[in-house]
Amino acid sequence: MTTAKLFIHGVPDSPLIWEPLLAALDLGDTPVAVPALPGFTGPLPAGFPATKEAYADWAVGQAEALFAAHGRVDIVGHDWGALIAQRVAMLRPDLIRSWAISNAVIEPDYRGHRIARIWNTPVLGEIFMALSKADKLVDGLAAQGMPADIAREEAEQWKSRDKRRAILKLYRSAKGLSFAQDWALDIPKLPANGALIWGEGDPYVALAVAQRYATSTGTPLTVIEAAGHWAIAERPQAVAAALHSFWNGL
Repeated sequence: MTTAKLFIHGVPDSPLIWEPLLAALDLGDTPVAVPALPGFTGPLPAGFPATKEAYADWAVGQAEALFAAHGRVDIVGHDWGALIAQRVAMLRPDLIRSWAISNAVIEPDYRGHRIARIWNTPVLGEIFMALSKADKLVDGLAAQGMPADIAREEAEQWKSRDKRRAILKLYRSAKGLSFAQDWALDIPKLPANGALIWGEGDPYVALAVAQRYATSTGTPLTVIEAAGHWAIAERPQAVAAALHSFWNGL
């Protein structure tokens, strides 16, 4: 039976970021779910706190739905979606056949990048959001390797006040990006079938972080050369090859 796939995007993205990789993967009749994080492509649901725990619980629900229909799931995450995917695998290994993550990892010694620290700071984060304009964002994303058409769409969504509020809540719930005292304590609970896929030039989460994690846990690491943080969209064929090789070896 074909294993269902669940793809979880990150910040400041939407499910659009997966389109180049999904095309390269050519999954055919495989059941695939590519949901949007709550508040990222529409209004924040009433009462949704937009914390890391809330997003992890939401993602568990997505995995449960796929599992109920198709059996165990291959979960794939990028950026914050990688952190959430790992957390789902920690919390509900019974749902997961494998986990594969790109350019973010729950690693106890990582303390977040500069923008994460800004977003984590009250007032400073709000000022950043108020001054951050869509036209500047599209230029920045494209300059870092995101395909221009996707960058334009992602920047358009940046105009949503709910999305920017959700991002601040999410980063503050994680103290920027520090997991040493909570999620990282559960790394031993992860299913063995895991993989890291990393753009070698990531300016936000350096390759050294992935290498440190791979060494300490024995998790296989594939480095995508000539790619940055958005390797999944910048070099989708290479990422697709890495995923197929991983899945075929299970």
